[in-house]
Amino acid sequence: MAQPSVFVRIPKERVGVLIGPGGETKRAIEKMLSVKLQVESDTGGVTVTLSENNEDPSMLFRAKDVVTAIGRGFSPEHAFKLIEDEEAILDIIDLRAVFGRSESDIRRIKGRIIGMDGKTRRIIEELTDTHVSVYGHTVGIIGKIENVQIAREAIQMLIEGSQHSTVYGFLHRKRRELKKSMMELWEKPE
Repeated sequence: MAQPSVFVRIPKERVGVLIGPGGETKRAIEKMLSVKLQVESDTGGVTVTLSENNEDPSMLFRAKDVVTAIGRGFSPEHAFKLIEDEEAILDIIDLRAVFGRSESDIRRIKGRIIGMDGKTRRIIEELTDTHVSVYGHTVGIIGKIENVQIAREAIQMLIEGSQHSTVYGFLHRKRRELKKSMMELWEKPE
């Protein structure tokens, strides 16, 4: 019986990153998730198949997310958070869905999200404990679901034209709320 598989296409210029030096990134994904990656270097097509001994179909989708993350500009180290942390998710915002094919609008918004010398992106990452990648026409976010939702909301605010200071204020407030809820979890009921 044929093993289950999924197909994902990544940009051709990211194929080298997916494979890694001497094939080590590809091998690491295959080993950690018990899958086989078949990479078409000329098209960027990647077929992910479960290994013979793997009965867990969720590994197929986790591997697909890791491959997609690398394809959307994340380093393998950041993409591997999707494997190492059970709660980590990948969220992708397609700027074409917001602006259609307007390259100038997409370029402008990418600039707003990245900020001067990467400052805005760095602040979003630090205050939400996520990783953000702005690549091509997409913005990718990796982190725990509640943190990813906050980062997505902040990026959405930037897309809609909010001032950077307003977005930073929002992020600081959400950060305090998250810390407070974490503290409440640790407090013992009397």
